[in-house]
Amino acid sequence: METAGCGRLDGYARAVPRPTSSALGVLAVVAGSLLFAVNGTVAKLAMDAGLSPTRLVELRCLGSAVVLVTAALVVSPRRLRPTSRREVAALALIGVVGVALVQWFYLVAISRLPVGLALLIEYTAPLIVALWARFVFREQVRSRVWWALAACLAGLTLVAQVGDEVTLDTVGILAAVGAAVALATYYLLGDRLLRTRDPLTTHAWSLGFAALFWVVLQPLWTFPTSTLGIDVQVPGTALDPPMWVFVAWIILLGTVAPYLLFLVGIQRIGAARAGLVGMVEPVAASAAAWVVLGESMTAVQLVGGAVVLGGVILAETARQGRDRELMPDTAAP
Repeated sequence: METAGCGRLDGYARAVPRPTSSALGVLAVVAGSLLFAVNGTVAKLAMDAGLSPTRLVELRCLGSAVVLVTAALVVSPRRLRPTSRREVAALALIGVVGVALVQWFYLVAISRLPVGLALLIEYTAPLIVALWARFVFREQVRSRVWWALAACLAGLTLVAQVGDEVTLDTVGILAAVGAAVALATYYLLGDRLLRTRDPLTTHAWSLGFAALFWVVLQPLWTFPTSTLGIDVQVPGTALDPPMWVFVAWIILLGTVAPYLLFLVGIQRIGAARAGLVGMVEPVAASAAAWVVLGESMTAVQLVGGAVVLGGVILAETARQGRDRELMPDTAAP
């Protein structure tokens, strides 16, 4: 999941005025989470039909960057200008690590694992942030962070309990862990950048650098354009739209729209609360994968997933002070 927030994280978080809570903010975050959740299934169908994870993330980053940079130029062109070389370097880093790599790791993970399992592992990112805040920034965290760590580890152990007919893919697990680490990096860098930059232009820059990263690695003239014309069968239906329809969905409804919905939610209810509400995403993603792809989890795995989410909620509330908020997961998927 990309992220947006309004707080600061420069060793010690500082209070930032928040708009009053509203039902609109909660609905916006829920809607954004549901779009991200469905996006995992759409992306998996596209990859199963022949579009590689690296090409898919390239198209996603490039298309989203075009839309968001255009929006930033229309809404706040002056704010789009960087203030220093150091800020440009930070924006480049967040774009490459926190956007390009987190999306690639996630796509690799869901191409080899059930969507729900990949998301559960990625959703340990807030716990990584809490541990980083404790041991690197030396912030005081409540003792519940250790309970959160224990819960996440116990939950993932339960999720890993698979039957004889199912084998967890090592590369998929490593990719999901990589997505969690990259997403945690995005949270931390994003908090620092948002001291002086608004969320929209931060997203525009980060996606722009992510797109540049993939275009350099995979020049557009080497893209197999014939892939976009492949018909993709939607399981359980008579529908077989061309690949470009799935790519357009992933760009517009799987990236741009959820980003904007999360921005509305964060402005209304704050980053911490948005992060908690956004945890409907892995549950909804599992449901979507079950309905469309037939991916199911055993009762033990479902219990493990609930324990993981409980641990992440504890991690979200572990840092002391009401003004110290962890940022929500709005991106990876």
